[in-house]
Amino acid sequence: MNKNIELLSPAGNREKMESAVRYGADAVYFAGNMFGMRAAADNFDTEGIFDAVKYCHEHNVKAYLTVNTMPRESDYPELKRFLSSLKGSDLDALIVADVGVIALAKELLPEIPLHLSTQSSVLSSAACRAYSEMGICRIVLARELSLAEIIEIKRNIPDSLELEAFIHGSMCVSYSGRCLLSEHFTGRDANNGKCTQPCRWNYHLYNITEEKRPDMPLPIIQSDEGTFVMSSKDLCMIEHIPELLNSGITSFKIEGRMKSAYYTAVTANAYRMAFDRYLQNPVAYENDPLLLRELESVSHREYSTGYFFTNPMDRAQICTKDGYLREKAYIAVALGYDAESKTATFIQRNKVSVNDTVELITPGKVGRAFTLTDMTDEKGTPIKSAPHPNMIFCVKVPFEVKEGDILRM
Repeated sequence: MNKNIELLSPAGNREKMESAVRYGADAVYFAGNMFGMRAAADNFDTEGIFDAVKYCHEHNVKAYLTVNTMPRESDYPELKRFLSSLKGSDLDALIVADVGVIALAKELLPEIPLHLSTQSSVLSSAACRAYSEMGICRIVLARELSLAEIIEIKRNIPDSLELEAFIHGSMCVSYSGRCLLSEHFTGRDANNGKCTQPCRWNYHLYNITEEKRPDMPLPIIQSDEGTFVMSSKDLCMIEHIPELLNSGITSFKIEGRMKSAYYTAVTANAYRMAFDRYLQNPVAYENDPLLLRELESVSHREYSTGYFFTNPMDRAQICTKDGYLREKAYIAVALGYDAESKTATFIQRNKVSVNDTVELITPGKVGRAFTLTDMTDEKGTPIKSAPHPNMIFCVKVPFEVKEGDILRM
């Protein structure tokens, strides 16, 4: 077993990055204001990229920048300017997908290692070795691979070439994100970071037959809202930690740069606890249902194990329920704690009132419930609720609170 494993979390903006770092990520991935596959995320300008890397390194966390779109001919002058602006950033890697981008990055930023994005759909050791010869030091594998295939790929590549795989988050019905539906329906190019997610839309189907494949009927789940024949279930591998950590994978990636800071914190926290428990005592390790409960508290579609144990043709991957299962309310973030009075100071994110039952989320612990009493504003004046965003309030908490801890409903 490789004990130098990495938990890699999404960072759609600075707040999410800090949540990932605080809650146990070994590395984060994020994008600049262009050439990243999540163009709708807040992302980082050039100064923000430099500051983000500095913050991560101060906390012994690695920082990876995604430059994983498929640029067209007209994009290359701007791409060259963008890459040149990253000189001196001290990034730990660029995540790239296009061979032209690989060549340009090697020319302009030879000091920055290159990781190959899942957008490149690597499915074999032959492809891994070919990209390694181009200067790639890590392959982010296609999501369509089974765990058995990943193990076999690892056996057939140099030890120096690292593998990375997604273990949690949204999945596509297309090949590792290479989708044309968005461009077809809306004119927005998914391969340049502008996906409108038409696979998640509601569809009504009429006169359905499967004349050419009578032995493979297409299941239709119909409700008043429509049907979801293209919407994949979300990936969740929290119940398969031993298999993952013994696979030869180096980096385990959580999807979700468009999700909330709460999502980032909870997912990093759950997998961090699971990884650490297994690494500390593999023989005694058992699945903890409370970790799955934590992951069920964030916004997600139905969970599955993706393609790790099933064939991509398995129709069980398609959602049977409408839309997202909503996450628990993200109430507040801790600013400080007075141990003598057992009073914590929070900054509000959503309305909360006296007598509400909430849970405290702390790095390395699952949610712990208590009832809010004796709520005051920052001046010590008693209040019945904190109704306004970014309002400062204080409450007694029966547990020790650390800066950055989260309250959820």
